[in-house]
Amino acid sequence: MKYVDEFRDGELAKNIAANIAREAAPNRTYRLMEFCGGHTHAISRYGLVDLLPASVRMIHGPGCPVCVLPIGRVDQAIRLAREQGVILCTYADTVRVPASDNLSLMRAKAKGADVRMIYSTQDALKIARDNPEREVVFLAIGFETTTPPTAVAVKQAAAEGLKNFSILCDHVLTPAAMHAILAVEGGVALDGFVGPAHVSTVIGSKPYEPFADDYGKPVVIAGFEPLDVMQAILMLVRQINEGRAAVENEFTRAVTREGNLKAQELVAEVFEVRDTFEWRGLGSVPHSALKLRPKYAAFDAELKFNVDYVAVPDNKACECAAILRGQKRPQECKIFGTVCTPENPVGSCMVSSEGACAAHYSYGRFRETA
Repeated sequence: MKYVDEFRDGELAKNIAANIAREAAPNRTYRLMEFCGGHTHAISRYGLVDLLPASVRMIHGPGCPVCVLPIGRVDQAIRLAREQGVILCTYADTVRVPASDNLSLMRAKAKGADVRMIYSTQDALKIARDNPEREVVFLAIGFETTTPPTAVAVKQAAAEGLKNFSILCDHVLTPAAMHAILAVEGGVALDGFVGPAHVSTVIGSKPYEPFADDYGKPVVIAGFEPLDVMQAILMLVRQINEGRAAVENEFTRAVTREGNLKAQELVAEVFEVRDTFEWRGLGSVPHSALKLRPKYAAFDAELKFNVDYVAVPDNKACECAAILRGQKRPQECKIFGTVCTPENPVGSCMVSSEGACAAHYSYGRFRETA
């Protein structure tokens, strides 16, 4: 298959679902975590859970880059925009993430802060070039997928001598979060992972091998389309039935074992691994995020503006942290769909379309209620 609509064929989906139902043992439970917000979105949008037997349970993981950003990191960006008077640039979803004092970047903008939504790192560079008298800070978030463009921007700024440009680096690493999920005391029991798509195009399938070799958890990397996800689930069920734990690649049209070596080299040149980093829902996770290397310290907004990170607890009414750990489902949050909606998000899981709460609200809540 090579066209998108072929990966959304209803008859093929029914055929894969029939294979899953036939091969999934009814006397056991298959607990599979999708570790990608794009997969969460696909599962909700196409009603894939309705095609699965009761013995196969999909569990949402911390695969939404906006969702895992803790309140303290958003507070940092707000302080830069309000107190330092910088032009704060970031991707659109981030501006609506709730922060301290009933603020968000969008609300800070309404109060006079210069916060600008951009589509790419090149937009941030252009703003810096067009405003040489102003400091421009790019709030750099995301997993391994969005890290290479940030590295390109930093190298361009260095080459051009663009001294009014810097980044607030909140890039995080997928394998470290997967390790953290498995290490959570009293955490959810898992039988396997649906591996992320875009992340894997960059890092390849090799970094997932310890989960199969050391933890005995099979991983199947899947594309974003509904048939991709269904086929990955079938592949995981077969591995579990056979007592195997291996890394398999359903998304062969885009992912290799080694990944994008050029992108990896670029990231390694510009960034190094932080000792620890706080994730929403997971707490401080060692070696799970990136920071600029000393060579590029002049473009590190944390150093440039001496803006410290202060941890802030989540809203007590919000279950986003437990949802990100896979311990609760969106509808188990008492404020889901009432106080907390996409128009009025209380937690970050309701902000991004990749967030479990936002996806479930948009595609699943009313059907399940009925």
